[in-house]
Amino acid sequence: MDNLPITLIIVVVFIIYLLGSCIKILNEYERGVVFRLGRMVGVRGPGLILLVPFIEKMVKVSLRTVVMDVPPQDVITQDNVSIKVNAVIYFRVIQPEKAIVEVENFLMATSQISQTTLRSVLGQSELDDLLGQREKINQRLQQIIDNQTEPWGIKVSTVEVKQIDLPQEMQRAMARQAEAERERRSKVISAEGEFQASQRLADAAKVLSEQPSALTLRYLQTLREIAVENNSTTIFPVPIDLITPFLNQVFKKDTEHKEG
Repeated sequence: MDNLPITLIIVVVFIIYLLGSCIKILNEYERGVVFRLGRMVGVRGPGLILLVPFIEKMVKVSLRTVVMDVPPQDVITQDNVSIKVNAVIYFRVIQPEKAIVEVENFLMATSQISQTTLRSVLGQSELDDLLGQREKINQRLQQIIDNQTEPWGIKVSTVEVKQIDLPQEMQRAMARQAEAERERRSKVISAEGEFQASQRLADAAKVLSEQPSALTLRYLQTLREIAVENNSTTIFPVPIDLITPFLNQVFKKDTEHKEG
């Protein structure tokens, strides 16, 4: 009789163990790959899953997008520049049975494929292409990695090159190149401004030469501006050419008056 409670406890524990091994609950984003005596019999889930104890075994797989960092890789570009590049890859499992059966560890396999593809693709490109055509490089990486992981039931949606570390001497050379380019643009803009100003001055000189009265008004305006800026008395000789039009007009009126 004393052994009855112990036996009961053992039976209860065994029943709980059986229930735990045969009843599984999967979330909406999870699927279970079920094996019966070592042979895959299908994919189940989500929700309540019932398994035959000791006969069926289930491997749980998440269908959510995985964000994986690709460790920094030492790459020598096609133009013999040594750089260090890292990237990030976004992928998810779309066929759980292949992700479990076709490859031992799909996460590790995808990481290794990403590293080797990153070194291979960037090693075939020049530095200017890596810096100026990064979107094109990302698309090429995505296509290659996606094709390689497709037999494992994995879909690679995005690959992004995060950072490109350049040698110090290359950074200094690029800084000098950028400074020279900015100086060149500044000189071009300055020369263009001088050219436009010279054209305007030539047009103004042409108008003043054709209209003596306009030249007179401009001269008087200049005198007014100088008088405002300087409080002292300034004496300017007035060229006779400036008052000639006025004298001719006065002389013409006097002549008409006498003739009348």
